[in-house]
Amino acid sequence: MILRWQERFRDPLFLLCLTAGLLACVVQSGELGTADTMHRLQTTHWMWTSQPQVFPNEYPEFGLRGRDGQLFSWYGIGQSLLMFPADLVGTWIARWRVFSGYEDDPAVRSMVVSYSTNILVNVLTALIAFRLLRQLRFTVREAVAGVLALLFCTTHLHYTQNMMENNYIMLLTLVGFSFQFEWLRSGSGSALFIGSAALGLNLLTRLTTGLDLIAGGVFLLAVLWFEQVRGRELWPRFLAYCKVAAPVYFFFILLDRVYQFYRFGSFTNTYVSLFAKEQRLADPTLPANFPWSTPFYKGFLGPLFQPEKSIFLFDPLLLLALVLLVLLWKRLSSEVRAYAVTSLLLLVGYIGFYARYTYWAGDFAWGDRYVSTAVELVALLSVPLLMRVRSHLDPSKARWIWRAGMAIISASFIIQIASLAFWLPLEIYQMETLGHPTFVIALRFKNIAAFALGKMDAWGLNNESMMQDAWDYVHITTWNFLPFLLRRVGAAPAWVVRMVFVFWSAALAALGGMVWRLRQALRSAA
Repeated sequence: MILRWQERFRDPLFLLCLTAGLLACVVQSGELGTADTMHRLQTTHWMWTSQPQVFPNEYPEFGLRGRDGQLFSWYGIGQSLLMFPADLVGTWIARWRVFSGYEDDPAVRSMVVSYSTNILVNVLTALIAFRLLRQLRFTVREAVAGVLALLFCTTHLHYTQNMMENNYIMLLTLVGFSFQFEWLRSGSGSALFIGSAALGLNLLTRLTTGLDLIAGGVFLLAVLWFEQVRGRELWPRFLAYCKVAAPVYFFFILLDRVYQFYRFGSFTNTYVSLFAKEQRLADPTLPANFPWSTPFYKGFLGPLFQPEKSIFLFDPLLLLALVLLVLLWKRLSSEVRAYAVTSLLLLVGYIGFYARYTYWAGDFAWGDRYVSTAVELVALLSVPLLMRVRSHLDPSKARWIWRAGMAIISASFIIQIASLAFWLPLEIYQMETLGHPTFVIALRFKNIAAFALGKMDAWGLNNESMMQDAWDYVHITTWNFLPFLLRRVGAAPAWVVRMVFVFWSAALAALGGMVWRLRQALRSAA
């Protein structure tokens, strides 16, 4: 038994999964992060209790009138299904006698849901990202480094703490790419079914993930194209693909439409059209094309260059990946080329699709949440490609690229850690008084320095009038990790807070030890 565990602790993949789990554990605040996820969790609760999807006091700020005048959530049901097991367990635990006197935030149920769901998604993402990178013919060391960069150095880390649907969507997209690619290489019908089911399941979370579904097919076609497969050779593979994938996609589209019909009595519309109708009735001054009223150029260039939302500022590894793809293009395998082209087309597709949307930047979010998963798919290549620079380029040139790449990786890591420091609406509230445009990342670092030095008042960053209510003020004015939040709210007994601090510190130390052990294992395997 001891020898078996010793072997496991030499296995990079096992250590990678432990690292992913511990990372997700230490970054949690115990809350779900945003009102969006809270509403989705309420839909989960609606599935198995007598509670409604939307409470009357939440309307009209949230919810739409549907069948028989009932209030329904406007979101898809995908993330609500994901949280279903955790909600059952969390509700059961919250009813234990020991928690009977605790009804404050962060609630016991939300702690159970956020911890269990985010840890699960993070570990599965590490597994499937590693699998895909190995399928793209990167070495074990390159694949592990790529996954670590994804987990620590992209906005994936922020959404591990703030449980929007982004990381779940990315997990399913990676599963789709990996298993459909396996089918292309092996002809396995079960692999194609799994990959197609993952991409289809994405549709239940956000209907625009139809772009990811299309990207799965484009990826396979691009692989064949770069391998010089043309004409008649493509047709049999296309038919074999459609025989398995098309029925699976149809099934999930049908599920989404049935859910839409159940709520709003129509198979063909989406919540956007209903939302627009209600908003125009409430405010006749809204443009006729609301919510598609943003000039295309503004919505397209905003995610690229606006200091409040620029994908290059929030995910610097994207820039590193683009530079390395240009420098190494001729030396890349057909699989890597196909993945790069597909992920870049997916990114452009998302930017273009949301360009005219009134809320193109994702509203209350760190960065542009609508395109962040596509950005992360591109960024996944950055570190594995950087590790190949020394063997593929002239030594003097490679040395400078390596140094610049390491600087970008370090900057990205610092930015992602900073994104965890406070609850995400802080800078959004501040911009209501500071104005636009605002360099959000610089403001976040200023907030961290001010809070650490006790200068929030002196620097004009601690204005309670910025916040929507006292609840927001309490949650924003503390480090956004569970032990600090529990202590700030002050509802939990002091001994509980101390125990949580001990647990959190131990998990943080274990994470550091696991990263060190993983580094040693990779050196031994080299």
